[in-house]
Amino acid sequence: MHEDTQKITDIILKAASKARRETRNESQKRHAGKSLIWPVDCTIGPGLEGAIACDSKIGYVDGSKGWLVYRGYDIFDLCAYSSYEEVSYLLLHGTLPNPEQLEVYKKKLVEYRYLNKTLRLLMGFPVEEMNAMGALRMGTILMRQEFTYKDQESGRPDFYDAISADEDSIPMETMPTGEKKAIYEFSAAKKARKRKKMLGDASGLEACYHLLAGVPTITAAISRVRQGHMAIEPDPGLSHAGNFLYMMTGKRPTRVQERIMDVALILHADHGMNASTFASMVVASTLSDIYFSIGSGIAALSGPLHGGANENVLHTLRQIGSPENVSAWVQSASEKKKKIPGFGHRVYKAYDPRARVLGPLAGYRMKYCPEEIIKLYKTADVLEKQVLKTFGHEKKIFPNVDFYSGIVYSRMGIDPSMFTPIFAVSRVAGWTARVLEYLKKNRIFRPRAMYSGDFEREYVPLEKR
Repeated sequence: MHEDTQKITDIILKAASKARRETRNESQKRHAGKSLIWPVDCTIGPGLEGAIACDSKIGYVDGSKGWLVYRGYDIFDLCAYSSYEEVSYLLLHGTLPNPEQLEVYKKKLVEYRYLNKTLRLLMGFPVEEMNAMGALRMGTILMRQEFTYKDQESGRPDFYDAISADEDSIPMETMPTGEKKAIYEFSAAKKARKRKKMLGDASGLEACYHLLAGVPTITAAISRVRQGHMAIEPDPGLSHAGNFLYMMTGKRPTRVQERIMDVALILHADHGMNASTFASMVVASTLSDIYFSIGSGIAALSGPLHGGANENVLHTLRQIGSPENVSAWVQSASEKKKKIPGFGHRVYKAYDPRARVLGPLAGYRMKYCPEEIIKLYKTADVLEKQVLKTFGHEKKIFPNVDFYSGIVYSRMGIDPSMFTPIFAVSRVAGWTARVLEYLKKNRIFRPRAMYSGDFEREYVPLEKR
């Protein structure tokens, strides 16, 4: 391994050692290896908080210990020793690839980087004026036209395959009984159809590969156009992370930059049943296709309550101005009960393992950075110490993945408006893996709403209202 990238590996292993040391006394919650027996009892809050919709072998988050696991592998080990290509293969296939499998997989990803038709269609829109996430979602849907027959008339589901408008022949007052399969399902998959051989059906692994390789190409093109430049061709000699950086910046990354981006992509690849993952799975459960499903994930991620927090962190750090202003700013924020961007997490009640890695990577070789980035990092470092001292261990408020990721990306010359699209570039691995897993035992999502409205209201004619 190259000397500089070995130092990055050492940083990750040091973070892993610290994490395990600090959380060894925390109780461990494990349910692995046990399939659920439906129906299950659980306490559910608004927004389906606490609801169990399925079981999964893909990813596991232990918030009390600060653990993140992909297919049984600790996130620190994957960051230290693996690559995004290996990790995305692992998420999709369930096992790490052997050398031959990895070589074939890499070649597919390189092949599918080329999206000439999709980009030509996308550039017909005012991309430079669009929200980056809106443009990415559009680009993903345009990929559907390039790679599948689904937007053609022949790809339209036959009306006699449908079950009903809303799959609701069972009264909502009936308790769920836990059938292993949906009571009503589309039967189209069981019927032989004449399909165009040159295009895919948008429902299998090849479609997932298209998205894994294509979303970075679209994201990079959007970034270039928004900066007033032309999109550039992929470099087949570069890794997934290296090519993505090259296509965004127009410069071939150093080994250190390539390695850091690779680690960042691994860290963001999957994270349980978050809003964007759930959105993707809900759409897929209707037997729509992977492209529409991932487009829904991108749409969910574009909301400020899900994506964009790392951009907000940078804005906050610039607002604070310098390390000397941190103490007064935190005191003011505390008095106003103002949320501090980049701190706290819905799941983690310990230090986010992703932030444990990104923090030291943000500070790695900082002396070689522009003065503005150095100032941002020093301010962030002091802010973290101040928040941990004030709230940390008592209120379980620690830095999350967004706190340092913006600084990491800024060091590479990436504009803040592209931070959330980069999240999507990585998370498409988790989205597609969980969609494929769920479809094996598919049941259309159909939660209930408790009616709290009126009954027996008398209709008043329009002229009397």
